[in-house]
Amino acid sequence: LHTTPVLQDIEKIRRNVWLELNSYLTPLEQANVLSSIIYNYYNLKGIEISYNHPDDFFLHKVIETKKGNTITNSIIYQVLCNLLEINARIINIPRQMVIAYFHSDYDATTYKGHPQEKIHFYVDSISGQAYSHADIETYFKKISVPPVASYFKPMPNQRIIQILLQEVAKCFTLPSNQYKQDELLALAALLDD
Repeated sequence: LHTTPVLQDIEKIRRNVWLELNSYLTPLEQANVLSSIIYNYYNLKGIEISYNHPDDFFLHKVIETKKGNTITNSIIYQVLCNLLEINARIINIPRQMVIAYFHSDYDATTYKGHPQEKIHFYVDSISGQAYSHADIETYFKKISVPPVASYFKPMPNQRIIQILLQEVAKCFTLPSNQYKQDELLALAALLDD
């Protein structure tokens, strides 16, 4: 893997977004600019998770093919938000990875209340579409899971990488590839607290 082309592609996207942003935009307007450039101008497509295609889990391949699953698209989105100093982070609600746009004063390490109170809205990393609190509440009702506070906390980068490794490992189930799965799961286990 040559990282330079990947970092250059990320920087091109960041620069295009940065040119469209200004300090007067609301978080929703920022999200619209970011989503428009990522999904319309850059043409990143969201696809369902398929364990038959390991390339869908590798960021450099996603950037090259412009097709990624919810995990890789979320990571790319969050990296761009970090580079642009936008307070949006990945949260891991059940069976989904979603980007949450947090209030500018939110700090996960010091805030004592329910993190959902500090979220403006959510963005689906597959399509770039914004979702309201009501949309997320409907989703929780649909899957019959209570919306506990831990689902709305920003995921640490270490945990995001661990999930990515665990998901990639599921691509290697054939006996001839068992060693790859074992190595990926061993790497993921190293990231446990």
